[in-house]
Amino acid sequence: MNKPDEPSEPSEPSDRIVTAALRERLRSADEEIEVPAGLWDRIRPPDQAALPARRLVVRLPHPALVVSLAAAVVVAVALGAWWLTGFNTGRQAPPAGTPAVTVRVYNAEVQCQELRTTECALRLAKNPHKLYAASGNRAAMVWHGERLTARCVISDGVMLRDESGITSARWYLVRTEDGVEGWLPGVRTRNAAEIPDCADGEGIPD
Repeated sequence: MNKPDEPSEPSEPSDRIVTAALRERLRSADEEIEVPAGLWDRIRPPDQAALPARRLVVRLPHPALVVSLAAAVVVAVALGAWWLTGFNTGRQAPPAGTPAVTVRVYNAEVQCQELRTTECALRLAKNPHKLYAASGNRAAMVWHGERLTARCVISDGVMLRDESGITSARWYLVRTEDGVEGWLPGVRTRNAAEIPDCADGEGIPD
């Protein structure tokens, strides 16, 4: 009875041929592989090659920060312009068509509030920046309770104190019922109405 065929072991010469062919293919594949440029410089130890120069990384500010800085610059410029054109020049002219305001004269001496004598009269000054009691600085005489038309006001006139101890450097450019114009000291009225600031030099004699 014949035995079925059993697989035979490959012969030693055949193994050598296959191994040699495999080695040849690996050698050819190795020769075809190209090393990326600079790879060796990146993996070379530090003592064998100089370290590459570090890149300068510039970080841009956050967009919100840029907007805030820009807004701050705009505000600074606007404030500078306001200071140069408004605050630094002192006062602004009242807008055209501003209605006149009526102020009432106030005398702190109670005994003079009902009298219209020379001793109880209060003066309007010609110049609010000069001595109030100077003989040449009187524009008109007014009395307690008298109504005057105020055109504008300044806050840097001569500082005055009334009989009750109140002090003020505010002066009102006013006109009497007779049409005489002069400056009423702030301590000689208890005005609470809004009055525009005078323009530079307005109502001041040369």
